[in-house]
Formats: sequence, C-alpha cells, structure tokens
Amino acid sequence: MMQVRVMATRMQKTLAKCTSTLEGTSLHTGQTVKLIIKPAEPNTGFKFRRVDLPDKPFLDASAAKVQSVERATTIADGAVTVHTVEHILSALTGMGVDNAIIEMDASEPPIGDGSALPYVEMIKKAGVVEQNAPLQIWEIREPIKVENANGSTIVIMPSRDFRISLTAVGPNGRVTQYFDSVITPETYEKELSNSRTFCFYEDIQPLLEKGLIQGGTLDNAIVIKGEEYLCAGGLRFHNECARHKAMDLIGDFILCGRRIMGHVIAIMPGHGINTQMAAKLQQKYESMEAQRPRPITIPNGDAVLDTMEVMKLLPHRFPFLMVDRIIAFEGDRKCVGQKNVTMNEQYFQGHFPGHPVMPGVLQVEAMAQVASVLMLRLPENAGKIGFFMSCDKVKWRRPVVPGDVLIIETELTKMRGAIGMATGRCLVNGEITCEAELKFMVSDA
Repeated sequence: MMQVRVMATRMQKTLAKCTSTLEGTSLHTGQTVKLIIKPAEPNTGFKFRRVDLPDKPFLDASAAKVQSVERATTIADGAVTVHTVEHILSALTGMGVDNAIIEMDASEPPIGDGSALPYVEMIKKAGVVEQNAPLQIWEIREPIKVENANGSTIVIMPSRDFRISLTAVGPNGRVTQYFDSVITPETYEKELSNSRTFCFYEDIQPLLEKGLIQGGTLDNAIVIKGEEYLCAGGLRFHNECARHKAMDLIGDFILCGRRIMGHVIAIMPGHGINTQMAAKLQQKYESMEAQRPRPITIPNGDAVLDTMEVMKLLPHRFPFLMVDRIIAFEGDRKCVGQKNVTMNEQYFQGHFPGHPVMPGVLQVEAMAQVASVLMLRLPENAGKIGFFMSCDKVKWRRPVVPGDVLIIETELTKMRGAIGMATGRCLVNGEITCEAELKFMVSDA
C-alpha cells in the first residue's frame, strides 16, 4: 500500500479579484468563447461553470469526471461538458492558486496562442491572496506507477519538492526532447507557461475528420513536418514540446483533487496516462481517508461522553486510556473527566506490590487526555490528535489508590494555531491529588 503523508505547508490561495474577460477561439470546437476566473472559498478547489446553459451549472474539476482524453482532457457530468481543461487548470495550479471558479459561455476555453500564458497573465493581473485555511499537500513516500500498452510510463518517487522529469518522444523516435525542473510559481511562469501545443503534420487530416482542432492555426500550435517545426515566430525553447507536455501533466494531475509533493518521472506522457495517474491518486486518497478516524460531534453545552464516545475522540487504548468518561463541559474552555481506579489496573502489579499507588505520571497523562478532548472540541481540530509537548509546575499532593474515583479538571488557557496551553488538576473526594500546566500540539491523525 502506498504511504502518503499529508502536510500543511502553507495557507490556501485564491484570486484577489475576478480576472478580466478573455475572449477567443477554442482549439477543437472552433467556437468563440468568453472566459473569466473568479475567487472561491477555501476547500472549493477548481470548478467550471457553464453560464451559457440553463441554471448555469457547475462542474467539478475531478478525475472522476474525465470523459475523453483524445488530444485534450474532457470532463463531463451528464449533459454538462467542458473540453480541453488542462491549460487553464495547469496555469492556476502552477501559479499557486488553490480555489477558483472558471466561468465560460461555451464548452471549451479559448486556446489563445496554444500555451497557458494568457491565463497566467490574467492571474497575475488579478493577484493571488492567502486564505484562512491550511493547504494540505501529499508527500509521496513510496513509488507509485502507471503504464500503458503504448509504452507510456509515469512513476512518482518520494521527494521533498514537486519535480517533473519528462521525456517526450514522437513517432519512431522522430522528436525526442527532455525537460526537468522543480515546479514553483516562478519556474512555472518562466519555463512552462508559454510552451505551445503541437501536433504532427500527418495527423492533421485524421484529426479534422474526427471533428477536432477546428480552431487550430500556426498562430496557436506547432506543426511538426518531417524535421521542420512550423509555427509563428519559431520555437520558443529548443525543447518546447517536452515543456508543453509537462505543462499539460500539471493540469491533468490536479484532477486528483490535491497537490502532491513528489518526483514525477514521465516517459511519453499524454492525457490518457496523465488522467489515469490522477484517478489512481484520487482513489488512493479516498482509501486513506476511509482509514482516518471519523470526527464525532462534541456537544457545545453541558453533556456527558461515555467510554465509547471518548474512544472515538482519543486514540488511546488498553492499558493507556486514562479517562472513563467526560462528565461536564463548561463553555469552550473547561472540561471535566472521570477515571475509576481499581485494583485491576495493570500498573499496580509493580507499583507497588503490597502498597498499590497510582503513578503520578499517569495522573498527568489523564489530565493531558482530558485536555485533548477539550481542544478537539474546536471545529478546526475535528478528527485530529493532541500530542503532549511539555508540563510545568507539576505537584503531587496525595496518593491515589484502588477504589478512588479520580476527577480530572482541565482549562484551556491559550490556543494559537496548532499549539495549546492548559491547566489541569486531579481530585479525589474534593481533595487535590495532582496539578500541572500542560502544553500540546494538535496534528492530523
């Protein structure tokens, strides 16, 4: 099973304002189309909106929606279809945008000059701003591979960057180019955004017969005829075809629904194998999510959580669950737990034979577990785990022995980001047995 670590490395981003309208001709349908990109709320991802259709429906940019991959990536949901999504998705992803609504009055974005540059210019002019939500990025920790019968192969290897190493190969090895780079907004704009789409001269007529490239010209594509490159203004890079393949790959990959941190090694990639990998990543993520503990609804007012409800919140199990139930909440800052101490506790076998005393450190652990419940009550911490970082001013007042009912009181004193501070004390029959100041970090499960 592929191991993936989810990391929050920065905050999510969207556009500072709506972009200006881009009007032009689409590559495959030849339609005239107007397109605008709008900001979106955190966790929206990318959505297309067909404003030319009744009710102006939305269409999620998702690998599950891929309908066709011949010469472009087409997504659809019922009668709502969007062709050639890869360029604009690549531009948004490459420039660091995470949430956006793409509105258009036809089924295919304008092709511009055949590159992602028109979209990059729109994004830069509108500006990009941070949002109040962390961005979750997968760190690939074991290789994942997709290959097909045509000899195309994509492997994602562990890396602390998002890197693409790509080899583009034409028919009979006629055009072989290589590209390699760590992808950041800066490298994307400089090295990939203005690389144009391309095709081979002998493929033009068959594509036209299939109803494709109706809007294609030498102003928006490179045509390779023999060893000659036919295009307006000549090649922009000696390996422009490989760079365009890398640009396409970024747009297709984001259909998996999230960014990844890994080294992508691609040999003869295309929309088919790109979207296969995106679908595989999407499936892997969903499988991983199914294993994540489901957050439960913690009451806002005064309430009691029994042992089973406590176990849904805390990962601790025998012999280290130190809370039997939560018996009270007081607002958002205070929580009271209960631990019934019996002679059956495993630690009494050695602490101490003939004179059983509950270890003081386990009383501190009980306070930490109750404080974790308090922090997990905050909406932004649902489904996470509280990790103990430190304790200060610890004092033990009296021993706790079998038969005692330990009451654990905690109060959250500070919460800044993932770090929380709390005070706690344990009591038996109203007498304090232990007290301390506690520090925690909340993290993903």
